[in-house]
Amino acid sequence: MNVTTYKKLVCQQFAQDFQSAVTIVENPLVQPAANEILIRNKFAGINSGFDTLLCQGKVPYVNLTPPFDLGVEAVGEVVAVGEDVQNFQVGDAVVTTIRGGGYREYQAIDAQLAFKVRSAIPEVLTLMPTGISALVALEQVGQMTSDEVVLVTAAAGGTGHIAVQLAKLAGNHVIGTCGSETKEKLLQKLGCDRIINYRQESLDQVLKQEYPQGINLVFDCVGKQVFDACLENLAIQGRLVIVGYIAEYGKELEKVTQPRIYQQIFWKAASVRGFLMPLYQEYATEAGDRLLNWFYSGKLQVAVDPTQFHGIKSIPTAVQYLLSGQNCGKVVVRYK
Repeated sequence: MNVTTYKKLVCQQFAQDFQSAVTIVENPLVQPAANEILIRNKFAGINSGFDTLLCQGKVPYVNLTPPFDLGVEAVGEVVAVGEDVQNFQVGDAVVTTIRGGGYREYQAIDAQLAFKVRSAIPEVLTLMPTGISALVALEQVGQMTSDEVVLVTAAAGGTGHIAVQLAKLAGNHVIGTCGSETKEKLLQKLGCDRIINYRQESLDQVLKQEYPQGINLVFDCVGKQVFDACLENLAIQGRLVIVGYIAEYGKELEKVTQPRIYQQIFWKAASVRGFLMPLYQEYATEAGDRLLNWFYSGKLQVAVDPTQFHGIKSIPTAVQYLLSGQNCGKVVVRYK
């Protein structure tokens, strides 16, 4: 291996927007320690909401002081192995989901933190950890069963399009929201039962007219008025799972003056539940195994956004692209 240095993206300072917070640095490439493997990253997943909040210093469960490394999920190839490592060899394809391991060209990590996969393709980044989050949120927090009405917001996004399929695999009627004809076509392909293009229809009106008994389970990634409509239309014993609130990422949170939500929840015995994957790690391995099995057997389709982002320098643009809602499927950056 003739490479002596590599590039990575770091948060240099807290800032309101991602672009202003980050910088590219170049580091010497060192050989892995005895228990480590050295990975050449081939693809990294973009998580613009988490990235933006992290660079604002607004992720409560981490206490970071700049500078710190960025990026989470990556898939790549093992290029060197520490002397004590038994389960990996040079050439193996691996996925990693370590904070700070994604937005860099190379990473040396403890071998126990890598997950071996068949090939280093971007589709696996949609399953790990994005798909894992969708599955754990639906099953553990949303208590998903079958023969229910499930609503997925931002349904054509990286997390949403997996959630749609998981709800269908469980035997549910699935409603998906999106904002373009391209996204509608993807959701049709995935078997979504009712697609609501919010640019053409009112979510609240459609739910009231077509689902008068309400929605049993909501998987919400959006927030703001979408959250309000979902809450208003919960069924008796309905569950609304907050997976994100991308409508307010990178912005000042909207101050809302209205009756408190317990008067909507109480009379239906409904619930609003937050989901954060780091607090449910005990379910991750089993969920990942199931997702990969479904993917390899053709039961689960993975959509990777076709827009090309190449190299470390393209990451801020990719983050903004995802924040703008233009994506259809998982957004990834490709390294050399």
